[in-house]
Parts: sequence; C-alpha cells; structure tokens
Amino acid sequence: MSHPITTETRGQVLEVTLDRPKANAIDLTASRLMGEVFRDFRDDPALRVAIITGAGEKFFCPGWDLKAAADGDAVDGDYGVGGFGGIQELRDMNKPIIAAINGICCGGGLELALSADILLAADHASFALPEIRSGTVADAASVKLPKRIPYHIAMEMLLTGRWIEAEEAARWGMINRIYPAADLMSEARAMADHLASGPPLVYAAIKEIMRDAEGRSFQDTMNKIVRRQYPTVDALYASDDQMEGARAFAEKRDPVWKGK
Repeated sequence: MSHPITTETRGQVLEVTLDRPKANAIDLTASRLMGEVFRDFRDDPALRVAIITGAGEKFFCPGWDLKAAADGDAVDGDYGVGGFGGIQELRDMNKPIIAAINGICCGGGLELALSADILLAADHASFALPEIRSGTVADAASVKLPKRIPYHIAMEMLLTGRWIEAEEAARWGMINRIYPAADLMSEARAMADHLASGPPLVYAAIKEIMRDAEGRSFQDTMNKIVRRQYPTVDALYASDDQMEGARAFAEKRDPVWKGK
C-alpha cells in the first residue's frame, strides 16, 4: 500500500499531497500522519509556507473515509495532534497555508480546505457539505462557513447538501481564485514563493491576532496589540526584522527577512 501522504520541499515551501486512491478520503491513519507533517512544518524555522493538495485530477478530498469507518475506524476516534486532517485544531499554526483544490472538495475535505489561509481552485472543482444526507453534522463547517460567506448561502449548503461549482464558490468568497486545472499547481507555487519571500514574523502576528480576535471585541483586541500581549506581536516588535524593514525602506532596497 502506498503512503497516504507525500511531501516535497522546495526551498522554504512544503508541499503536502493527500494520496489515497481512489478519492483521497481521510482515515485515522492519514489524519494522524497529516498532523505530524504539519506539526513539523510549524516547528521548522527553515519552512515558511505550505501547500496542501490532493493527488490526481478528480478529487481534492471528500473528507472522512466511510469505508474505513465501516471497517472499524471510529468517527470520533483519535485524529491526531492537529485534529481531523492535521491542521483544523493544530495550535499556534502561524505560517501561511495554501489549499490547491484540484477537484471534488466536500464534507471534511471542505472543512480541511477552509482551515487554509488562501484557497486556489481548479476550474472543474466542486464543493458541498453532504453530511445532512447521511444524518450527521458538518461540525467544523457549521462554525467556519457562516463566517466566510453570506450566512444564508452557508445555511443552504449545510441544510440541503447542495453542490456548487468553482465559479459560484468564488462569487461568494469561499475561494480566492480559479485557474485551469493544468495551471493550478504552478499558480499555487508562485503564490507560495511570493509569501515565502515576505516577513514571517508579521505573518505569525497576523494569524495569531485574527484567531484571537474571533472571540473578542475590536477594542479588546487592539488593547492586547498595543500592550504587546500577543507573543507573536511582542516578538515582532523586538526583532531585527522590524528594524530591517525600516532600513530597507530608507535605503530604497528590498528587505532581507530572517525571521528573527
């Protein structure tokens, strides 16, 4: 049996491919492996950006492997350090993640994609939350999706299981951009390289602030920023990179970010 997760490092970019024929569904083993991969990515200072995609041309990920469940994998089992799919509940993930959605993206696969920061899709990609049809709840999507797209559209998807195509997903703001399938990975890599050239300490501060701000008022969040109560913000303001940005601007050159 082939390994369900493959990885490739290109400079400061980690590419993670879910490879479980025929549909790239996730079982407990795959989920735990993905958690380990993304934990190591989070903790490796040499890596700045990750891309997650699916093998093949038809499926990104349909979510939970129902065949594995029928063989004994518990739906509420131990998904691993990062929760289902490795990144949904991984603490302190302060690096950018790009989802390159290369096909069908539904159920837990859509929840996985929504855990990324930038979503790029092939023009034949399609999206749905079909859990309603099997009498279960799309739990993470019930939390995330109404915050990403209009409430009534999110509710329609959750309550009916309706499929939408890439063009509609982009119209509602669920995904960032659509590309021809043949161009998807090259465009994802170009985006990743662009991000990898940016200031990692600023990215970390942005992600920590945005996560924490979901449960706070605007003023409470601003007070925490000003008082340097976010570890990432405190690290940024005390960093060499903070000074490098100012020097580069004054010297009319591109900054050299070292992440410290």
